[in-house]
Amino acid sequence: MAETSEIIPVLMSGGAGTRLWPLSRNARPKQFHRLGGANTLIQDTALRLAGEGFAAPVVICAAPHADLAREQLATAGVRPQALITEPAPRNTAPASVAAAAYGAEIDPEALMVLMHADNLVADVPALHRAIAAGRAAAEAGEIVLLGLKPTGPATIYGYIQAQGQGEVRKVASFVEKPDLATAQRFVADPNYTWNGGMFLFKAGAFLAEARRLAPEVAAAAEAAVKGAARAGDVVALSEAFLASPNIAIDVAVMEKTDRASVVEADIGWADVGNWGALWELSDRTERGDALDGDVTAVATRNCLARTDGPAVVLAGVEDLVVVVENGVVLVTRRDATTEVREGVEALKAKGRTELL
Repeated sequence: MAETSEIIPVLMSGGAGTRLWPLSRNARPKQFHRLGGANTLIQDTALRLAGEGFAAPVVICAAPHADLAREQLATAGVRPQALITEPAPRNTAPASVAAAAYGAEIDPEALMVLMHADNLVADVPALHRAIAAGRAAAEAGEIVLLGLKPTGPATIYGYIQAQGQGEVRKVASFVEKPDLATAQRFVADPNYTWNGGMFLFKAGAFLAEARRLAPEVAAAAEAAVKGAARAGDVVALSEAFLASPNIAIDVAVMEKTDRASVVEADIGWADVGNWGALWELSDRTERGDALDGDVTAVATRNCLARTDGPAVVLAGVEDLVVVVENGVVLVTRRDATTEVREGVEALKAKGRTELL
């Protein structure tokens, strides 16, 4: 089996992005949209992990999105080596283990860098420096997280606590979505970084830890890869994938392993996870409004409004989000970070699947 020194990028593209509904929908989730740049999010993710030192990427996505992912990457000049398709979503643990199992088929010693396909990174050279800094530890069998330098006391992200000295440090603990007072303390402490779900690992080492710490996940993911239907660049995971628990990789493996290390990555990362986050990243008027499309704003302040056609008029309002997309209108507060997702769940409960 030939060794490869190139790092294999894994683009995790299974997210639904429901907090950005109605722009992000089942047929076209947020990673396939342009949010803050000329490229779509998945295109930018692939391009920042391309070139010298990187192999062709592996994409993990829902089966209906394989053609869309391939087309968008082709437009960006990227040809994936594989599109691993899930028969149904099962969270990040089985998807990550399936990626490692695929990588181990190529070379158990191969390094893989796992990234979500729906984030923004402003400083790509800094990302490459962080990956380079963590490489030796990953080659030695560590699962290296890229700990994102916080820009403020966010309560919607998890945190990684590091211990020891040096550029690459052992993980002491994970803290999931703290309250504001705790987040403020974390931001002031250089031992804490945000957990953005970015990993660098050796395929075989990661697979071994999954087998040891999450045997049900590993068994299902490995069986799904072994029994996958393969046609061209598509690796369609078998129904064995559905036997995996629906669980995040942090809970299944990272919070249990003694092989977790972290390297700080000050890369200008943004989740773009909700409309408020998009407003913060957008160009705004003197009154703080972010407007896209046929929008007229009068006596407004700090609003986000975008429309794909019908005219929208805002008058005398503040801190609102108004989105018109494919025949659906959303009106919400700019600081409503979870309510949009709850609205999507309410539509599901009403059987309005055509809107999702």
